[in-house]
Amino acid sequence: MAAIESNATAVRRPLDAERVISVAAEIADAEGLDKLTLTRVADTLGVRQPALYRHVDGYDDLLRSLSLRGREILAQRLADAAVGLSGDDAVAAVGHAWRQMVRDRPGIYAATDRYPCAGDAQLEAAVERVLGVLGQVLRGYDLTDEDRVHAARTLRSAFHGFSHLESGDGHPLPHDPEDTFDHLVQLLCAGVHRLSRNATPSGSIV
Repeated sequence: MAAIESNATAVRRPLDAERVISVAAEIADAEGLDKLTLTRVADTLGVRQPALYRHVDGYDDLLRSLSLRGREILAQRLADAAVGLSGDDAVAAVGHAWRQMVRDRPGIYAATDRYPCAGDAQLEAAVERVLGVLGQVLRGYDLTDEDRVHAARTLRSAFHGFSHLESGDGHPLPHDPEDTFDHLVQLLCAGVHRLSRNATPSGSIV
């Protein structure tokens, strides 16, 4: 995680939307999304808060930009994790990459839950890119197109839910989260195999 830039560094570089969003992301990741304010961003950049409004429309617009960035980074990390893998190995890899994203970039990942994407074409497209990567991962299974869509949405829900609980210490001891996650992946893969057109028919003895 990059260090939050100092005021001395800030005044030597021109202010633009990219810098505002990047500094906001650094603050959110380092200190938590709840600590992010426009005043905090302005102070870090060494400018007065009104100067930010030439680049963002306000706090909600800044939050939207962070949520978009979070989804874009997530999609790229999942795609990178799946390179050269297929089937159950690919599912496990993207699952672990999802968890690592939340650990590495907790602030901008949290932003993806704070700003609604419904009705926002750019954010909806970012969500579709995440689902698209998961859909490609699932091409190692013999699924219908419809089942692949549902399976991708299920993976997204499961990985997001697990990571959200994990980031908030929602998995109580004495159970090891790593073991629990391995079981989650096994259950997901078993379900995907069950959906396969080559699966043993329901009711048959396996």
